[in-house]
This record gives sequence, C-alpha cells and structure tokens, in this order.
Amino acid sequence: MKLLATTLAVCSLASGVEAQQRVAPPDMQAITPPLATYTDDVLFGDVWKRTELGPRDRSLVTVAALIAGGYTQQMTGHFNRALENGVKPGEIAAVITHLAFYAGWPRAVSAIGVAKEVFEKRGITTDKLALGPSELLAVDQASDAPRAAAVEAQMGSTAPALARYTNDVLFGDLWRRPDLAPRDRSLVTITALIAVGQVDQLPFHLDKGMTNSLTRTEVSETITHLAFYAGWPRAVSAVPVAKKVFEARSTIKGSMILEILRQGSQPTIKGSPDNFIGSVSVDQRFQRSDPARVGGGIVTFQPGARTAWHTHPLGQTLIVTSGTGWVQLEGGPVEEIRTGDVIFIPPRTRHWHGATAITPMSHVAIAEALDGKSVDWMEQVQGEQYRRPPN
Repeated sequence: MKLLATTLAVCSLASGVEAQQRVAPPDMQAITPPLATYTDDVLFGDVWKRTELGPRDRSLVTVAALIAGGYTQQMTGHFNRALENGVKPGEIAAVITHLAFYAGWPRAVSAIGVAKEVFEKRGITTDKLALGPSELLAVDQASDAPRAAAVEAQMGSTAPALARYTNDVLFGDLWRRPDLAPRDRSLVTITALIAVGQVDQLPFHLDKGMTNSLTRTEVSETITHLAFYAGWPRAVSAVPVAKKVFEARSTIKGSMILEILRQGSQPTIKGSPDNFIGSVSVDQRFQRSDPARVGGGIVTFQPGARTAWHTHPLGQTLIVTSGTGWVQLEGGPVEEIRTGDVIFIPPRTRHWHGATAITPMSHVAIAEALDGKSVDWMEQVQGEQYRRPPN
C-alpha cells in the first residue's frame, strides 16, 4: 500500500517547487522508469506548461477530473496546487457541490474530507469560503426557456420528478449560484462528463460552455489535458463531439453574429512562475477560432514584475494601457514604455517586457499563432538584466 500511495502521489506534485523540479519518486523510477520519464518530461515538463490553458484552469480541470473519478489519494496534492494557481478555497468547495450533481453525491462527499484537511493545514477557516453576494444570477429567458422545454419533452412523461429537479434545482438554482463563475461551471462540467465517459451529454455542455466564454482553444486543450488524467480513450471519444460543436458554431458565426467578451466574464489568473518573475495577472484572455489565429489578453505587472525571455513565431503587439514599463530585444537597450505606446515585437526575436522597478504597468498583448503555437518561453530575466541605465 505504501508503494501504491507513493506512486499515485507523484501525479499530484503538491507544490509549485515540486512541479518545477519535476522529479518522479524513487519507487516510480525503480519500478516503472518509462512512467517516471513521462511524468517528469511530458506531464509536468510540457503539458502543465502549455499556455493554451492557464495554470488556474488546468487546476480546475484536474481537480474536477479527480472528484468525478473518485481519486481521493491524489486530491490533496492537486487541491494545494489549485490554491497556489489562484483557485479560491470557496471555488474548490463550489466545484465539489457542483459535481455532486454530475458525478454523484458519494464522490462529492468523499472529496469534502480531503478539502477539509487541506484547508485546516493551510489555516483556511470556513469564513474564507464565502465568495461575495448570495443572490442567484439572473436567467436569460431567451435561451433557458427552450432548454427547459426540451427537458420536459425528453423526460417529463417518463420521469417527471427528474424533469422537475433538472429544471428547478440543477438549472434553476445550482447553475445560478454566484460562488462559481458560469464559465468555470461549464469547464468543470465538461471535464466531469469526459472523465466519466458520458459523451452523450457533451454537445449541449460544450455549446453552453462556449456561450459562457470558453474559447475553442481552451476546450481543445481541456480535452488534451484530460488524456493524461482520464485516459486516452475518453479524451479521444470527446474529439468528434467537440468537432461537430465547433463546426456548428462556425456555421452560425458565418452569418455575421456579433460576439462580445464582457468585462469580468473570465476570471483573473496569475502569471505562471515558470514564465514570469513577480506579481503578474492576466485578464480577458481571448483566442479566435480558425481561420483566424490571433489571441491575447490584458496583462498587469506590479513593480519589479516582468516576463521571462521569450519569442513569438509571428511577432507580438503590445498596447500600454496604464503605468510605465520596460521592454528589451536581445542585444538592444532597455526601452521605457508609457500609457498609449504601441510596441511591435519582430517575429522569432528574443525579448522581455514588464513593469519598471518602481511603477506598475498594464498592456494588451496580441500575438498570432503559427501551427497552433504563439509563444516559446525561455529562461528568466535575472537581476542584472532587469535594469535601465540612466539617459
């Protein structure tokens, strides 16, 4: 049992330090050396570092997959990792509650004990689980009325009580609770359905998720991530379902329907310590679907914060929206950038950018993807590099 517990625990890699070291435990190295290599080099050395899905979202997906599958031995590590990646304690509690409906009460209740231990060890008290107002979110009657009618038509005559609970409790109450953003509810629901192999329910929830601001890239990356946590067969089974939803939505988009990504519709995520130094937050991330290939977001750097060295295959455009920052192309001077400045980074050119040492800075970052990839991250910008000589 000790060997089994140790081996299972590796995929948790409970802290950011462990994740950066990417060291499989001795038992795994001794018994299954190839698995140790895949764990170090592929799962935590590559998958978790892919930028198509932020660290916070990867933690939400992983936590949801573990709860849906009932894998309590790995929850401790990933609950801790989720908290470090910006998931709030109340959001973890909300995910558990939400998945009681999609994975069953027993698996949700099993997760409560693990969360309780994690919270207690981190000094998180129950008063920190509250997430703002308790009023239920408003209902969009234009979209909800057809859904409710479809539920009634599908099961009303056969299982009338189930139809009532579905409309009144599941969608009438749970989905309207403000302790988890609609986008995040869609993300963990899609995850749970894939993790337990319930692809019949996927079309509705994939479409709902994209309506709730999940992008095509984020959905695709969620499926890819779940290949490692739910298995290749379940991930592969979700691909043709997602393909049909993407095609159907592209057809609708072809009729010139306006899309608006509302302020606050996406959660703020922390910049990964692998790619940034200091306090960095990312808001309003976006990624356009094929044939477009542009993506970006609003990035805010606190004083002293900056990116690591990196390149973009097709270059990058920065638009400073507030504050003062620095930017440098390798071999060139450190240039000051201010509110209103527009900066063009050449393709395949090593560079970094961030706030000055004493002032914060926010900018819109826009880059195009080439063959599905828009950035290559490299080493951190060290102290002696991060400075601007006086004029």
